Amino acid sequence: MSSRTVIRGGLVITAADEIHADVLIEDGRIAALAASGTPAAEAFTAERTIDATGKYVIPGGVDGHTHMEMPFGGTYASDTFETGTRAAAWGGTTTIVDFAIQAKGGTLREGLDAWHAKAEGNCAVDYGFHMIVSDVTEETLKEMDLLVEEGVTSFKQFMAYPGVFYSDDGQILRAMQRAAGNGGLIMMHAENGIAIDVLVEQALARGETDPRHHGEVRKALLEAEATHRAIRLAQVAGAPLYVVHVSAREAVAELTRARDEGLPVFGETCPQYLFLSTDNLAEPDFEGAKYVCSTPLRPRGHQAALWRGLRTDDLQVVSTDHCPFCFSGQKELGRGDFSKIPNGLPGVENRMDLLHQAVVDGHLSRRRWIEIACAAPARMFGLYPKKGTLAPGADADVVVYDPHAEQVISARTHHMNVDYSAYEGRRVTGRVETVLSRGEPVITGREYTGRPGHGVYTPRSTCQYLD
Repeated sequence: MSSRTVIRGGLVITAADEIHADVLIEDGRIAALAASGTPAAEAFTAERTIDATGKYVIPGGVDGHTHMEMPFGGTYASDTFETGTRAAAWGGTTTIVDFAIQAKGGTLREGLDAWHAKAEGNCAVDYGFHMIVSDVTEETLKEMDLLVEEGVTSFKQFMAYPGVFYSDDGQILRAMQRAAGNGGLIMMHAENGIAIDVLVEQALARGETDPRHHGEVRKALLEAEATHRAIRLAQVAGAPLYVVHVSAREAVAELTRARDEGLPVFGETCPQYLFLSTDNLAEPDFEGAKYVCSTPLRPRGHQAALWRGLRTDDLQVVSTDHCPFCFSGQKELGRGDFSKIPNGLPGVENRMDLLHQAVVDGHLSRRRWIEIACAAPARMFGLYPKKGTLAPGADADVVVYDPHAEQVISARTHHMNVDYSAYEGRRVTGRVETVLSRGEPVITGREYTGRPGHGVYTPRSTCQYLD
């Protein structure tokens, strides 16, 4: 049975174009677009019509950095693949790329299989996986080739978290050399974890235990140093590099310099670094624990460099690093010792709205909003043009977005499985109204009409900025 939907009268916005057009969807894909009111558009017929007059019609968001059900510090991220992907849909995100984790001493395959088991049959929207490589061995390096062949084309390494995920420079170089040969993309958490651990130990010895000290010991210079080192190791290996959750202006400067040299180096930032700061980490009565993540929030003065990097394309992607832990019972594990606060913030539901607010505030153009939230992550991780755009043949992942609706972000109304909002009380203009995933309504006029298991695993090709 063929099923057809037409979305009429909206302003269709992609990374490349803005046009008042009607969108015809057939069997889960975009079949055609035609300028509204033209004979071609009038000829569209369908069983379901969605009126988008006065609204934007945009591609579903692609969040290239989430951590559902992630183990960390003796606990687990509070969103499951079911609750997390439902919240993503509420926020206009229709594809996530999550991180499967290789256990120390284990294989990449075991880690990937474990994450497939968590996600399969539970997701409201489509999903893919990156692979966290925490144990570089000859066997691991061979496995990287096999994973690229089956659509897991990016591998994350950590210069932070000694004893947990940390890789030394030699292990990083070996993985980068392998990626240079197999087409994979190394994603780097760039912080000097060895030096940070010294500063953590010294701060605790001085009795500096509050959440704000988390930001003070994870110094911007140690993010910049690690970013520089990762860039040079990638250059030696002849490999591309993607630096995750860039938060400091000094790190942006390292990426800008590398790109000015013509190196295939890319960077992402996250809404928390654009909208929050060390002021939040310093909130009294342990409230600052809600904002503990790594890289940490920086003083407000860093935000201008991040916005500029997004405008100049020295930063290409905004993802969330969604890794929620409840304040009660999880963040509280670090009372009296900031180093025991689970690192991570909830955000998968808020990204599209916060970035639209950036359009309203004049930081970004509408097309750049779609570029950094939809098209660029799809290209970066080998999903374009299936995802990230509205064009014939693309998956019908479509959001009808009301640019005039006002809302107040709050834990009372969000759909993430976490007991606080990092953006509590923030007023934003713009709101998701209807969301289609492969043509199926997941959010219909502000009601959830999706289901676990609609979302399917999506293998990826290699980074499309390197073709």
